[in-house]
This record gives sequence, C-alpha cells and structure tokens, in this order.
Amino acid sequence: MLNIRKFIKNSKAATAIEYGLIAALIAVAAIAAMKGLGSSLNNTFTNVSSNMKAS
Repeated sequence: MLNIRKFIKNSKAATAIEYGLIAALIAVAAIAAMKGLGSSLNNTFTNVSSNMKAS
C-alpha cells in the first residue's frame, strides 16, 4: 500500500501519464488523417488505372 501512495504522489509518474495521453491523441489523429488520405489516393489510382485500360 505504501508503494501505491508513493506512486500517486510522484510527480514524474503524473508527467509520464500526461505524455502518454498526448502521444495516444496524436496517434489517433494521425490514423484518422491517413485513413482519409488513403481513401482519396485509392480513388485516384482507380481512376488512373481505368483510364489507362481504356486507352
């Protein structure tokens, strides 16, 4: 129980948790941006491919 109290009072642990939350938020934003960009690129390459086959 004493170790848990020390961990809760430790400011370094709180800072590490905050950095972890910030990193997780950045990762979620990056994944969302890449998903949207991936769909757009897929449509572009599909259009290019179909136009090349028609030529």
